[in-house]
Amino acid sequence: MSTTPLTARLIDLAARGQLPLHQHMDHPTIAWISDHRPDLPPAPQQTLRPQSKELLAHGELPTRWWADPRLYTSLHGVRHAMRTAALAAVLAEANGLDDVDTATAVLAAAVHDCQRHNDKGDRGHGARAAIWLAANADTVWDHFGLTASPRRIIQAATAVRLHDVPYEAFTADDRSDHARAERITDVVKAADALDRYRLPKLKWWPDARYVREPAFDRLRGLAFDLVLVSERAYLAGASGTAAVRYALAEKGLV
Repeated sequence: MSTTPLTARLIDLAARGQLPLHQHMDHPTIAWISDHRPDLPPAPQQTLRPQSKELLAHGELPTRWWADPRLYTSLHGVRHAMRTAALAAVLAEANGLDDVDTATAVLAAAVHDCQRHNDKGDRGHGARAAIWLAANADTVWDHFGLTASPRRIIQAATAVRLHDVPYEAFTADDRSDHARAERITDVVKAADALDRYRLPKLKWWPDARYVREPAFDRLRGLAFDLVLVSERAYLAGASGTAAVRYALAEKGLV
């Protein structure tokens, strides 16, 4: 079966190594996530700049941006995209990125998984999304109320392409590309990793060993809360966009 059966629980399927190609959150799995909250300090109150808040307000991404519309509501769909974009905004400001670089990181984070074919490993989805972003740059930047420039497009596409490539697997070309968009790429990779609390196996949860981000550990509580609040809201009947906006508002991010 290609999608999560209505009676299946992601946590059970993950334990048996039988996760389907398309995976959707369920009540027992979000309860399991809540029960396994790590020993995290309370999430610090975050204050974003007005432009960052404005960017996050444009988080209602079109379904047509996804290569497979079935993934729009899945574990790698719009809720993951919106949370990753919000975490990228927080990380960008924590690292002192200016408005332009912050916007580039947020845009890249928002579309980093849009060209996935499934919810499993799907090797190469970052490269596909980077090509899609470059081809649709004007549409994406306009959606966020911004104007694309060649430099921004290259930096965002680089971050998207490298987000699913482990640092230790970088080729010489990867390292050269990373050097041209280092801060933005590191922010996007870390933001994506922080949202892994949605995954139905503890060993897949955020691990600072795989990122290069000093603020990573202190944002774990925020990342966990965003997953828990938004996924509960979604399962209670809110749309994916509304569910994440509710979580962001609770944390003062919009």
